[in-house]
Amino acid sequence: MKKKVAVLFGGKSTEYEISLESASSVIQGIDEEKYEKVLIGIDREGRWYRYYGDVEKILSDRWCNDTDCVRAMLSPDRETKGLLEFHKGQVTVTHLDLALPVLHGKNGEDGTVQGLIELSGVLLVGCDTLCSALCMDKDRAHKLAALAGVNVPKAVVFQKPEKMDEQEADWLAAAARIGYPLFVKPVRAGSSFGVTKVMEESALAAAVRDAYRHDREVILEEAIEGFEVGCAVMGDRELTVGEVDEIELSHGFFDYTEKYTLKTSRIYVPARIRPETAERIKETAQVIYRALGCSGFARVDMFLTPEERIVFNEVNTIPGFTSHSRFPSMMKAAGISFEEVVNCLLKSREEQE
Repeated sequence: MKKKVAVLFGGKSTEYEISLESASSVIQGIDEEKYEKVLIGIDREGRWYRYYGDVEKILSDRWCNDTDCVRAMLSPDRETKGLLEFHKGQVTVTHLDLALPVLHGKNGEDGTVQGLIELSGVLLVGCDTLCSALCMDKDRAHKLAALAGVNVPKAVVFQKPEKMDEQEADWLAAAARIGYPLFVKPVRAGSSFGVTKVMEESALAAAVRDAYRHDREVILEEAIEGFEVGCAVMGDRELTVGEVDEIELSHGFFDYTEKYTLKTSRIYVPARIRPETAERIKETAQVIYRALGCSGFARVDMFLTPEERIVFNEVNTIPGFTSHSRFPSMMKAAGISFEEVVNCLLKSREEQE
């Protein structure tokens, strides 16, 4: 008998469109001989639907309509262990075995949805509630990685004040200690929203104010000289690691536009580094993965300095998952196809029970 796997997509997040693209690829990659797919769409306002239409409509953001959708919600009741669907006054229940959230950013990658899935008793594919929340929090993730012996950037965190002007002198003092250039970031946000690379003191206040638009905490962080490298990691007790990739930038930093259009940047898989350096990066990625309690899959992003020092950047617990995204590309370079990655994640979660 086929296992029923729920794929969650969309979401009330600034990364809604990216979720649609990732989910479309994942849905098509699931082995239909082994799994029955139950598609759950979340619109921009946070409304949940069971989606019965074609995958192509998800990709083009035409999925949310009266013909293909039925209002639905995941039941938090462990006895129900499934999806409640509301059909013109009638409530039906669809039992679920597995749930794979393909959601990015807030309200999807930060532990909120993971908590609901775990509460429901449905098997969660990917990082759990605590890990997802920690990895979304740049400050706390860095502190845990540092305790595990990993290099992290110098940083200072600020809580949003009642009056911005009262805190401005503190921003300037912290920035002077860290040194320019530096990054100003929301502590909890995805895809580089609200992130600014600040080159001089005169640009600092505007950058901090912009970051506060995305979160109540802001981090001022040392800009690490060198370039970004990433490592795809899969598994729980036994880990599978993809090839290291490298981001080449012509200018600026790897912001939202560059991440999803690559207008002026390039990604090399494998990275153009010495084999022994690649191995050190893979080892560091595994240390970070375990230190933050990751499970299922995650992409660990780091910096490699000119002196070949490895510095932690962040962990993406639900990285981009199109067939050409970084995580699948790193696994493909290691000999694991996109379809194998998707179905391995589902199978390994089943086997844990």
